[in-house]
Amino acid sequence: MTRRMDNRTNRRTRRSFGEPLSGPWTISIVLTLLAAVWIVVSLILINPMYRWSASAIAASLLVTAIIIYIRRRQSFSFNNYHTAIVETLLRSEAIPLAVLDRSGTVIEMNEASSSTLGYSRNELLGEPLERLVEPASRQVLQETFQQALLGEAKQTNINITHRSGFPLELQIVCTPMIRDEEVIGTVMIIHDLSDRKRNVERIRYMAYYDDMTGLPNRTLFQMKLTESISRAVEEERIVGICYLDLDRFKLVNASFGREFGDILLMQVAERLNRGMSESDFAGRMEGDEFALLFHNVNSEQHLLELSRNVLKSIEEPYELRGFPLHITASIGSVTNRNVEDDAYTLIKKADMALVRVKESGKNDCLLYSETWSNSSFERLTLQHEMYRAIQRSEFILHYQPQYDLVSGTMVGVEALVRWKHPVKGMIPPGSFIPLAEESGMIVQIGDWVLEEACRQNKAWQDAGLPPIPVSVNLSIRQFVQNDLASKVAAVLKKTGLDSKYLDLEITESMTMDVSHVSRCLLDLTEMGVGISVDDFGTGYSSFHYLKNFPIDRLKIDRSFVRDIQQDPSDAEIVAAIIAMAHNLNIQVIAEGVETEAQMEFLRKHNCDEMQGYFWSPPVSSDNIEQMLAAS
Repeated sequence: MTRRMDNRTNRRTRRSFGEPLSGPWTISIVLTLLAAVWIVVSLILINPMYRWSASAIAASLLVTAIIIYIRRRQSFSFNNYHTAIVETLLRSEAIPLAVLDRSGTVIEMNEASSSTLGYSRNELLGEPLERLVEPASRQVLQETFQQALLGEAKQTNINITHRSGFPLELQIVCTPMIRDEEVIGTVMIIHDLSDRKRNVERIRYMAYYDDMTGLPNRTLFQMKLTESISRAVEEERIVGICYLDLDRFKLVNASFGREFGDILLMQVAERLNRGMSESDFAGRMEGDEFALLFHNVNSEQHLLELSRNVLKSIEEPYELRGFPLHITASIGSVTNRNVEDDAYTLIKKADMALVRVKESGKNDCLLYSETWSNSSFERLTLQHEMYRAIQRSEFILHYQPQYDLVSGTMVGVEALVRWKHPVKGMIPPGSFIPLAEESGMIVQIGDWVLEEACRQNKAWQDAGLPPIPVSVNLSIRQFVQNDLASKVAAVLKKTGLDSKYLDLEITESMTMDVSHVSRCLLDLTEMGVGISVDDFGTGYSSFHYLKNFPIDRLKIDRSFVRDIQQDPSDAEIVAAIIAMAHNLNIQVIAEGVETEAQMEFLRKHNCDEMQGYFWSPPVSSDNIEQMLAAS
């Protein structure tokens, strides 16, 4: 191709030098000769007085000749670039172009065209371009080509078959090629739209599909759900939505790594797709959460049956690189019974049903009920208000007295936190403690309770009141902290309270980590702090920790005390706990005593202490101060 270009350049160069002088060249020479003749004539014939005028005329002729010559040189110099421009375009791989004669035959093409079409230059020269075009696009190409022959540039899209066989969509611009005011052919500039379309499709895929599982993502699922709801309302059909979450999926990631977790998610996605009909739809919402859309649902009971079938398919064993694995899932379901529900609302309701399933033990499916309140929103609002309550010191302590069953004197108090909400009034602990545990704010609340109880107890003592211990409940989040003992020591030092007047209450579930419990309890007892086991008998009961841990008191749970008069089994359990604890030199206190008969039963079986509404409910610090003063 390079030799062909060199030959063409040499021929054009020889022709340019062999052409006769004409046009601007002739005018420049004539003007120069006239200027020279005029100068000679003015020197010989014209009066010396007017020679300056003659010289000015001669100078004008010379300047005009020079200007015409310079412009001719510039034009000639620019024309020298035409050949280089043409050769560059023909060698270019950036812009595909082809030159066609008036019959549509290819008479020239560049390297970029060869790469785009898959044919070499020699294979297409002399061939009609129409041969490569798919039949459906030939009429469009012919119309565009005819417009170019009429002198009008035209743009269109055509489909061409690549030499290797795959289809190409090309955007072509046909521009007329004119010589001596006559169209002798067209120059076709080509742009491959296939790559752009593939990129657009890839972007669309990334926007609407999950890259790992290949399932539609949340955005596309909501779009499809919106369309399905509209059609279902028009056709008076029922559609069902299931929101699925894998149970304990985090344990898989923690045990085997995220790579194994991803493999599991892909297998779950494959099973979901396998169990769906052509009209149904599955999507991955986020993490280990999936959503299913069923179009042909007969009733809510039918949707529950479909949900159970999905659970069965999920429960089938998996194999992750040779390791067998069994997992379960939970599903919340909802239908479009309420015509006012949009896609967002239905997904939200299905998610609320899923939360209920998780809270009630997982591995089940549940249908949303319109009777439910928006518990998730309420919990979120309460969590926000609780955070502000910590900042604004809205929490207060009430104290429930503890009495010696023999003498009847007050021997201690238990500090119980209350939330004095500025709008809702006094909020009981059962309404916010579980949420505080879940969110982690229980640590901040617990630290405040510990310090405030110690401060208040020290204040009572400084006021000259009889010294008594104050009991403070520890949350499991507080107890598992490595610096619990140092925190307690810092609080005692700050408040000035003697450690023997502080009793910390733990639950049985906290004693499962034996090594941590032993180290922590020993550090606390060495400081002189008392340890009580709260709600004894309701959790992980073990004689091991009673024998090996430094436990000072057992608190019999109110659930046993409540029915000791009606249920012989509860009475036997309470009597056995008291006897066992005394044999281990551990004191016993019963909580939730509300009747005299309960008190007499406890006294008869030598229970040491009691607390409950029978003698006093939880009261303010001022009431405790009055009780201590009276005693």
